[in-house]
Amino acid sequence: MKLVSPDFLIWFLFLAIKLAELCIVFKSNTMSGKLNNKIAVITGGSAGIGLATAKLFAAEGAKVIITGRNADTLKKATGEIGAGAIAIQADSSKLAELDHLYKLVGEKYGKIDVLVANAAVYVLAPLTDFTEEMFDKQSDVNFKGTFFTVQKAVNYLNDGASVILLSSIANAKGVPNHASYSATKAAIRSLGCSFSVELMDRKIRVNVLTPGPVDTDVFDQVTSSKEEANAFKENMAQFTPIKRVGKPEEIASAALFLASDDSTFMIGSELLIDGGVKSL
Repeated sequence: MKLVSPDFLIWFLFLAIKLAELCIVFKSNTMSGKLNNKIAVITGGSAGIGLATAKLFAAEGAKVIITGRNADTLKKATGEIGAGAIAIQADSSKLAELDHLYKLVGEKYGKIDVLVANAAVYVLAPLTDFTEEMFDKQSDVNFKGTFFTVQKAVNYLNDGASVILLSSIANAKGVPNHASYSATKAAIRSLGCSFSVELMDRKIRVNVLTPGPVDTDVFDQVTSSKEEANAFKENMAQFTPIKRVGKPEEIASAALFLASDDSTFMIGSELLIDGGVKSL
């Protein structure tokens, strides 16, 4: 058996190292850096659409701050996001916690370039069974929370910042058990127009991102078993013309468009990513 020479082994090792370096460089260049050095705050960023958006923004060069109500979930999410992302525990329905959030962000980073108001709850029940407690819970987070997430951020936003409000195709659809939820999402669509007019003199762009049904853990939250969750998801898939639910990453890509300079001519607009539900 012929032995391999030491010189060949050294050459082979050198080549392997260089190939590994090239792979690292290639991987780092696969993203376009559309948000390089931008400060992005994403409420409800520890799961679902918010987490997918945080990951993409970080990969595109942003310094990402996420919020959520559960400390353990936030810690896990920051590990997944990487890139130095930080998490601040905050409930968007509580104004004092929003004040605390922006104070911390201001002290660490200064001004905010991108704000994604994504925090929401999904409470479903027939009209006759819907309680005041359920109504207040949904309105406090979805409507009040979105309103004050933006209001409290105004003095921390850079001129020319991008504000993205998460709505839903339920904002203009009559869907059983969704009366309260749909109303809060319609309110968010309205806020997008009103905020745009009030912030236009600072060149702050406010736009609304309106997804169709998306594959997140929301299906598990409103059902009592995995089987029920899968059945609910399949029903939602059949509701769309393309017969599937969306992926969080697909909504995140739309959020990146609205956050970046690619959408500088959009203001007060609604971007539909809904599998054709509204238009077909």
